[in-house]
Amino acid sequence: MSQFSARKILDTEMVSVHDVLCTGECRHKSDEECSRVTSLVFPYRGVFLRHVGSNDTVAEANQVLFFNRDEDYRISHPVEGGDACLSMTVHEAALEELVPKVHRAETSPFVFNKQRLRIDARAQALVALLRHSLLRGTAETLEAETLAMTLVRRAVGERTARAATASIGRQKLVDRAKLILSSDLARRWTLAEIAREAGVSPVYLTQVFQQVEGTPLYRYHLRLRLAKALDLLGSYDDLTGLGLDLGFSSHSHFSSSFRQTYGRTPAEFQRFAGLR
Repeated sequence: MSQFSARKILDTEMVSVHDVLCTGECRHKSDEECSRVTSLVFPYRGVFLRHVGSNDTVAEANQVLFFNRDEDYRISHPVEGGDACLSMTVHEAALEELVPKVHRAETSPFVFNKQRLRIDARAQALVALLRHSLLRGTAETLEAETLAMTLVRRAVGERTARAATASIGRQKLVDRAKLILSSDLARRWTLAEIAREAGVSPVYLTQVFQQVEGTPLYRYHLRLRLAKALDLLGSYDDLTGLGLDLGFSSHSHFSSSFRQTYGRTPAEFQRFAGLR
């Protein structure tokens, strides 16, 4: 499909990584597709919905999605703008070592037993570092493989990843809130505005979101904006402009939020990732 492209940026005996871009023209459910290999997919730009049977998953930069081999799925884009993801295929023997039993089915070949996990800020930073270094050719193969394995370990770790646990109704409410936020990441949303669009009270929304995602709604939104900053750092020389474009009130607000989340200021991360 012309709306879809996948660029292979790493291919070794242990791991392969593709940079996958989609223009998002399929606003409604796409035709059924089938995964040829088991992959971990890290969205880093935009948002889409994946439909597996009756299970719908919002794919955005706070998540890792699992595409199991021979699993049928459909894709839709309820929010304009398309999406971009880092798709990683790891040798099955390595997955057996890296993935805790709680996240996989007791079958052969290897199968994940859930659709997604919420990743932490360190994993988001690793996604950006791996992608930027591979696209710019600054990472040697051994370094890239090590980064990829570290990312997988972080993304599925029992202490560093979290699975959603909620009723279908509450999960759908949280998914609506995610899509609302993703429709305009730079907007300075108020709780009342989000709740009104979601069709519930502000109090109920905050309670349910915290229960399902394990983090407050405002912090979840902040992480989405900062993940977009990770994506765009290679395209901006003016970091003040980047912060303002993402809805931060000032450069100091942007820089302090970024450093608190990722351990480095935006300028320091640019230098660390070889972006300047």
